[in-house]
Amino acid sequence: MINSTVFRTAVRRVARKNGVKAGEYTPSSKGRLAQSLQPTGRAKKLGSLHVAPPSPPSSEFDLSTPSLSKAFPSVDFTSPPLLPGLLQSIKETLGQDATPTAIQALSLKHLMKQPDAESKWKEYLLASETGSGKSMAYLLPLLQDLKRTELLQRSTSPRTSSLRPLNPRALILAPTHELSRQLAGFAKKLSHIIKLRILCASRANMQSTAKNNGTASKMKMAMGVVFDNSDTSDVTVGAGGRSSHEVDVLVGTPMKLLELEKGRGWNWEQRAHEKALRVGSKKTEDPAATQKLAASVRKFWVDEPEMGLEKIEWVIVDEADVLFDPDFEASTRQLLGEIAAAKGQPVPVLPVSPISLNETRPTPDSPQPISYPFHLLLTSATIPNSLSNYLSTYHPALIRLASPKLHHLPGTLRTEHAKWTGGNKDADIERRIRRVWAEDALTHAKSALPAGSPVKLSKIIVFCNKRSKVEQLTAFLGTRGVACVALTGDADARNRGNNHHLDGFLKSSDASPSTSGARPSPPVSRAGLSNPAITPHVLITTSLLSRGLDFSPEIKHVFIVDEPRNMIDFLHRAGRAGRAGESGKVVVFGRAEGRGSGRTEEMRKKIRALS
Repeated sequence: MINSTVFRTAVRRVARKNGVKAGEYTPSSKGRLAQSLQPTGRAKKLGSLHVAPPSPPSSEFDLSTPSLSKAFPSVDFTSPPLLPGLLQSIKETLGQDATPTAIQALSLKHLMKQPDAESKWKEYLLASETGSGKSMAYLLPLLQDLKRTELLQRSTSPRTSSLRPLNPRALILAPTHELSRQLAGFAKKLSHIIKLRILCASRANMQSTAKNNGTASKMKMAMGVVFDNSDTSDVTVGAGGRSSHEVDVLVGTPMKLLELEKGRGWNWEQRAHEKALRVGSKKTEDPAATQKLAASVRKFWVDEPEMGLEKIEWVIVDEADVLFDPDFEASTRQLLGEIAAAKGQPVPVLPVSPISLNETRPTPDSPQPISYPFHLLLTSATIPNSLSNYLSTYHPALIRLASPKLHHLPGTLRTEHAKWTGGNKDADIERRIRRVWAEDALTHAKSALPAGSPVKLSKIIVFCNKRSKVEQLTAFLGTRGVACVALTGDADARNRGNNHHLDGFLKSSDASPSTSGARPSPPVSRAGLSNPAITPHVLITTSLLSRGLDFSPEIKHVFIVDEPRNMIDFLHRAGRAGRAGESGKVVVFGRAEGRGSGRTEEMRKKIRALS
């Protein structure tokens, strides 16, 4: 129940608003007062008082509701329409009694349909809240269609060969290598019975640096191209031979896939030229001197292309709101254009120059819709207005499927606000971390576990806005006996070609460690696994890891220690906990009084609107 004083204050305020003096409650005035206290819209019950939360910030989100999403379809995982092998993989992965989430049900209803003859290629957008199973929602129709067409082509036409080693039939684009590897591992798990070949284009890494002491060009040839054949092991393609490598689905970042299609080093000269222009403009205001500096950029060797695009039937753009923002838009659209050209149906490409991102991009008076010669499927947990406007302009036929909880936090995720004490902020964060572990110890003491058994401590993700803050907080907690994993965009651990730098935080896979090329970790005792000074229980990062990654159910807490730049960032950061029906809590730090408290209160209002 809400505090009675607060309730009486609210009643008096509403009474004054309706022209009722204290103590003069006539039947009509009671009716007006009662009507004022009735829930309106999406009212949220708070004790015995109903409060209507504010609407989500319309300046950031597209709030239009697609017509196909209004009626929640009543479907289940069954065969048909699913292939028997695909259905068996679902049961093995999710359990025998698993049922589709809202976005998965929409996918099964609309994307499992056979394409009609008049419109062979389809365009869809799948949008739903974090942790709702979007990856499976697009992987099921993708894998099913690839297997169906494979069986059809096998019986009607001979397999054609290509001069390039890799000739995938589908591409999955993701903004980070970590997400690419996890998606590839999940797709491989779903397709192991129906026998489709999944590869993940990962950063190139060398098995032994001691053997590569020659020239830069020899080292480059020795590198080849490295792929993750599962979420743990590597397969090297290139350098040794040029035979065609059968691939059904290739997963990677847009720039990595462009590198495979055009050859390693294809854009190095352009990047060096743009960097020289930026440096020159800072050193001198003379345009001629700047151009002279840019012209002095040396030439780079470009390797032979490793991937052909002629066989592409599907392109999945995961985290579409990121891959169509200014940082990724140029490479994403260029890759889509390269595929269309390779299939004999070129489309216009409007590249965005990195040195003119702050300028207003010219928009044609009558922009022509773009129609790609392949299935295009976009997915995202948020639809910013910028993405919505882009799709409405260039893809008006695209069908949008959205879950009822889009642009809201998962129902199992609680929000809590923590205030800075006014002293050392790092110390405030440490105290909050130890408070979580103290609650774990209390729960353990009340449990029926044997006496003396180690306490299972919660894993915590801490999101910061800047790399310097990540490094500073990691160093402070290290001095306080809290081992941490710190990850930023330029961390060396990201270049290893696998996700072992996130072991203990990402959802575990069924892959056997014996097949991994990574060096095994030294054994840790059971007591050591529960000792936060030995085994890291805290992951500190930036927004780098806030997109798409499926973290372990042990991640019950997310700390947001810097004010989010916008509510889109907040939704994705908070959504790393409370996934797939698991309980979770997001703790948002801010000022309760004094300078900056106004911004904190405004942020609280926006967060309440997302609940």
